[in-house]
Amino acid sequence: MESSVHVADWVILGRLQEYQVVGRHLPSEANPTPKLYRMRIFAPNDVVAKSRFWYFLGKLRKIKKANGEIVSLNQISEKRPEKVKNFGIWIRYDSRSGTHNMYKEYRELSRTDAVEALYQDMAARHRARFRSIHILKVVEVEKIADIRRPYLKQLVEKGLKFPLPHRVNKKGSKKIFAASRPSTFY
Repeated sequence: MESSVHVADWVILGRLQEYQVVGRHLPSEANPTPKLYRMRIFAPNDVVAKSRFWYFLGKLRKIKKANGEIVSLNQISEKRPEKVKNFGIWIRYDSRSGTHNMYKEYRELSRTDAVEALYQDMAARHRARFRSIHILKVVEVEKIADIRRPYLKQLVEKGLKFPLPHRVNKKGSKKIFAASRPSTFY
């Protein structure tokens, strides 16, 4: 019996990686050295990264897989994957009513984690599928003054504390069973 998961759904099931894909039009007598085009693509594997590259290049220039070639394909890794960073992401997505541009901010450990959070957020809030979201630019927002969204501004304030008001003190000399209920509010 076949699985009910479609091919497009497999894209979301795998963890995303960032790829740098460089391609060009095939050399011809009229143009022996064609211009190179470089894209940073988020995809679960290199096959999907190449497919997305040809999809976007076909929309931007009159080049398709049949009359072009991929010069290089590199996987990009995060420089500091243990540091929490703020990311700003510009996207264009197709909804049921039209095409929309958006800017969103996320606080994650890496660019790929931020993009995964974006796909989950867009699926939850706007019912947008992977295939209908085009990531235009992903930028690390380094200055606190450049953060636009209030849900991120509240996390970068100085002296931020997360109090734990409902704590139960554990004392070694206490009995296991007590006649009265313990008070956990101070």
